[in-house]
Amino acid sequence: MLKTTIVALTTAWLATTAMAQDANLEKLGGFKTTGTAMMEPIAQSGENVDALKAIAAKIKVPAGFKVSLYAAVPDARHMAVGPQGVVTFVGTRKELVYTMTDRNKDRVADDVKVFAPSVKMAVPNGVCFSRDGVLYLAEQNRVLSFPAAEFFYEGPDVAAFPVVKQGELVPASAESYNHTARTCRIGPDGRLYVTLGQPFNVPAADVMPDFQKQGIGGVISMKTDGTDRQVYAVGMRNPLGIDFNPKDKTVWVNDNQVDGMGDMIPVGETNHVTGPGQNFGFPWYGGGNTRTVEYKDDKVPDGVIFPAVERDAHAADLGLSFYNGKQFPQAYRGGFFTTQHGSWNRVEPVGARVLFTSLKEDGTADKTEVFADGWLTADGEYLGRPVDVQVLNDGSLLVSDDLAGAVWRIAYEG
Repeated sequence: MLKTTIVALTTAWLATTAMAQDANLEKLGGFKTTGTAMMEPIAQSGENVDALKAIAAKIKVPAGFKVSLYAAVPDARHMAVGPQGVVTFVGTRKELVYTMTDRNKDRVADDVKVFAPSVKMAVPNGVCFSRDGVLYLAEQNRVLSFPAAEFFYEGPDVAAFPVVKQGELVPASAESYNHTARTCRIGPDGRLYVTLGQPFNVPAADVMPDFQKQGIGGVISMKTDGTDRQVYAVGMRNPLGIDFNPKDKTVWVNDNQVDGMGDMIPVGETNHVTGPGQNFGFPWYGGGNTRTVEYKDDKVPDGVIFPAVERDAHAADLGLSFYNGKQFPQAYRGGFFTTQHGSWNRVEPVGARVLFTSLKEDGTADKTEVFADGWLTADGEYLGRPVDVQVLNDGSLLVSDDLAGAVWRIAYEG
């Protein structure tokens, strides 16, 4: 009886909370206030900030570059730089999205605040902007849009609209704490692209038809109002960083490989999606050309595409952004930066760095080199774990870090 009572109370509480959140979204969509108070800003001075600045001094970058602390941001994950350059938005794997504002343009954020505190969020990891200033937020199982986010971000109430309603991005059976940090980009075609990691290390064969139909373990696209949902690419385990090459409009996506197969296999992946309907081999392959144990005897689908860039095994490649600025030397223009979050289950840890990949004239991958490292010490201690890379309007590079709770800035000073 006690158990039944607890379940009933919990269900009632969840239903009441959901209704309150729906009511808030309805009010925000009608440009009404919710009565929500602003939360205290994140301190940008003091002992914690001093310690973060000491970490920045330990990061190694090529000659002429400098690493500095841009902002202290708890749990900082994927980022979106506002088109006007007013504010940068930072997602997390928890319940909050933050804003960073550099008011005096000294290339350090003056204040960091919680964005849209009146909206209850779940794993609000993926943030991206349209060229006309609409912010899109890809959560665990919902997508929201915030028109004029750079204008409304100062207050607790912001214009907010559901693009994909709660519970409709993936089926309830695929809603998990594992691999459900989404990322997003607006494509050259004006459509919204969202990465959908699947929740297992290797999924059972009986769930694969539904996963592929939904685009789980791949990339989906839709119109910015949420209609005309299409599966763009499949055959990925946990895709995260995604960006379009501005030159040829093709898509590049990082994908994290299968765990439990050893320290050195399988390789991590950066996949080059040159058109819709392509399959990148998971779960038949765990990474690169390494077959998974679970599917080693199964026939591989025709036309599987192997990674354009093979990464270190279990380094957890996350963020990916093409360099579209003018501050860095010519050698960096036209290529893309990626981050390695760092391994969690290798005997010899690897990662926690920023990489740069150049492209050939035909748009295929050329060389990859380490651009910034030092977050992983020689003793195997993580001082930080880079997550995302985004280019500020001045051409410098922002690197988010969810372990240190920081956003670093890498600038070229010649």
